[in-house]
Amino acid sequence: MKLAFSTLGVPGLPISDVVRLAATHGYHGVELRTHPEEPVHTGLDLTARAGVAAEFKTAGVEILGLAGYARVAAPGDDEPVLAEIRELLGLARDLGAPFIRVFPGGASEQAPEEADATAARRLGTAAEYAADLGVRILLETHDSHRTGADAIRVLGPVGHRQAGALWDVMHTWLGGEQPSASYAALSPFLGYVQVKDIASADDTTPLPLGAGVLPLTECVDLLSREGWDGWLCWEYEKRWYEAAEPLEGLLEAGRDYLSRLLNDAA
Repeated sequence: MKLAFSTLGVPGLPISDVVRLAATHGYHGVELRTHPEEPVHTGLDLTARAGVAAEFKTAGVEILGLAGYARVAAPGDDEPVLAEIRELLGLARDLGAPFIRVFPGGASEQAPEEADATAARRLGTAAEYAADLGVRILLETHDSHRTGADAIRVLGPVGHRQAGALWDVMHTWLGGEQPSASYAALSPFLGYVQVKDIASADDTTPLPLGAGVLPLTECVDLLSREGWDGWLCWEYEKRWYEAAEPLEGLLEAGRDYLSRLLNDAA
């Protein structure tokens, strides 16, 4: 498995510094939070996009994916959501990123069946466009669809290779789902896995990997046993928790922790 970290942990950091952190601390790739307040967003022109791609290529660091904020199950018209996804897919193509992330985003006033159908319809349409660009759209286990069982209610009906899953281990755990059940549901669709750690279900302030309660050892053991050889991406949610310890000082220990889990699992 290859290791990455998300720029959610280093909000607003210039790309040159992000690349330096990844190369210095032995990470194979980076997940880029894609938002107007970040250096990488869909408003970049072609020259800026080429510059970002070149910085990563020169350093030998991969752009794992673009973490966007389209909500595929949200109420309303399809076209604004599809337009947001198309813009993100175009940026991913220009940067050479294999994945984009979308959220479910279903609303409390929706019946679950309506949210599922809305998300499946939009993902099915977007997947056709994604196929032309060579990018996969990954539905993250999050918010209204936080477990693997929730996610496959959407992905199963879509049935398109370019529509897959991003397994956020915190959300499946918060949803009461065992790692074995999450993997069983998501494995046919799995793009990559986001790891993190927290103190408890009531305190989700990000912690160093291994310092909290999430079943990271169990997850890595399971993935290794099943022969899965994709990406583990550390999503440290510094952007939402300003008092959290800076990620920069944790990256080396985090890499060592994940490497140790992988070695033990092997």
